[in-house]
Amino acid sequence: MKKLGLIVNPLAGMGGRVGLKGTDGDEIQRLCREKGARPEAPARAVEALKQLSPIMDQVEILTYPSEMGEDEARASGFVPSVTGTIRKEHTTCLDTRHAAQDLKRQGADLILFAGGDGTARDVHAAVQDTVVTLGIPAGVKIHSAVYATTPRSAGRLALQYLQGQALQIKEAEVMDIDEEAFRQGRVTAELFGYLKIPYEKSLVQSSKAGRTSSEESNLELLSHYIYDRMKPGVLYILGSGTTMRAVKNRMTPDNTLLGVDAALDKRIIAKDLSEQALLELLDGRPAKIVVTVIGGQGYIFGRGNQQISPQVIRKVGRENILVVATKSKITALVGKPLLVDTGDEEMNAYLAGHMRVIAGYFDQYMFRVSS
Repeated sequence: MKKLGLIVNPLAGMGGRVGLKGTDGDEIQRLCREKGARPEAPARAVEALKQLSPIMDQVEILTYPSEMGEDEARASGFVPSVTGTIRKEHTTCLDTRHAAQDLKRQGADLILFAGGDGTARDVHAAVQDTVVTLGIPAGVKIHSAVYATTPRSAGRLALQYLQGQALQIKEAEVMDIDEEAFRQGRVTAELFGYLKIPYEKSLVQSSKAGRTSSEESNLELLSHYIYDRMKPGVLYILGSGTTMRAVKNRMTPDNTLLGVDAALDKRIIAKDLSEQALLELLDGRPAKIVVTVIGGQGYIFGRGNQQISPQVIRKVGRENILVVATKSKITALVGKPLLVDTGDEEMNAYLAGHMRVIAGYFDQYMFRVSS
C-alpha cells in the first residue's frame, strides 16, 4: 500500500471573492466570515482526490481530523487513517506544520496539501526537502511553483507518482508575499526555500514572473488601445495587476493595483470590488471584462482575481472578455496555453477554446485556453 499524506488548510482562498486578497491573520478571517466568504479548499481537495479513484484500494490516506483532511477524504470515498488533534473551525498555521511533521513520521510517500502560498510556507518549515510534496491550488495569491495548475491536475500528478510512473522529481520554489502590503497595493515577494515535487510540465504551474523595464512603452500603447475603444454605456470590469493598472491610469490615478475596479463612460465608478458588488453593478447593464495574463504562469482567471467569479463571467458572457498582455508576457507564453482555474469545472470548460490576446494597436494573437 502506498501512503498518501493529506493536509487541507480550510481557510485558504476565502478572501478571494470578497476582495480581501488573502486570509492571513485572525482579523482578516473574521472579516471573511462577516462578508459571507465560503471555504474554497475543501471542494478543491475533493476534486483532486477523485482523480485517485483508480487506485483507491492501493492507497492509504493519512490525514488530520475533520476539515483538515478527514472530511475531504471521506467525501471522496476513502477511509482515512486520522492522527493529531485540532480545534474545529479554529485551525492555525501551527496545525499545518504539525500535520506535515506527523505525516512524514508515519512514512507518507507523498504529502498532498490544499492551500496557498502561506500553506506551502508552513509545509516547507515542517519538512524542508525531506519528503515529496505537491500543492492543490486553493489560495488567493499563488506565487509558488509547488502547486499543480488545477486541483484536477494535482490529482492526476499524484496518481502518476503513486503508480510508480517515471516522473522527474524537481525542487520548486516556495514564495510568499506580505499580505498587509499586498492589500495596500505593494507586492513584496520573498523566496522561503524549496520543496521536492513530482514534475510534469503540463500539470505544474510556474512561479510568478515580475515585470521588466522594457514593458513600459508597450504598456503605454496597450492602455491607449483599450481606453480608445471603450464604448459609452458599457460597464467595464477591470482586473488586477500592473498591465491593468496602466489601463486604469488613463481614467484616474486613483485606482487599485491589486483589486478589481469598474469603469463606465471612461470613468472609474467603483474600486476594489467584491464578487457581490460586481453582481450588483452588472444588474441590467451591458458589460465587458478586461483581464491580463499572469507573467510566467499564464492564468487569466483564478489567480488574484477570484472576485471575477463564475457567476460574474456568466452574466457578462465569454464573447465580452478582453485579454490584454505585454509582448514580453506573450513571448514567454509561446507554446503554452492560457490557463483558467475558477473552481467551477463547467465554467473552466466554457472558457476553454481559443481567445484573442491584445498587445497593442497592431499586435493581436490567438491563444488556446486550457483548464
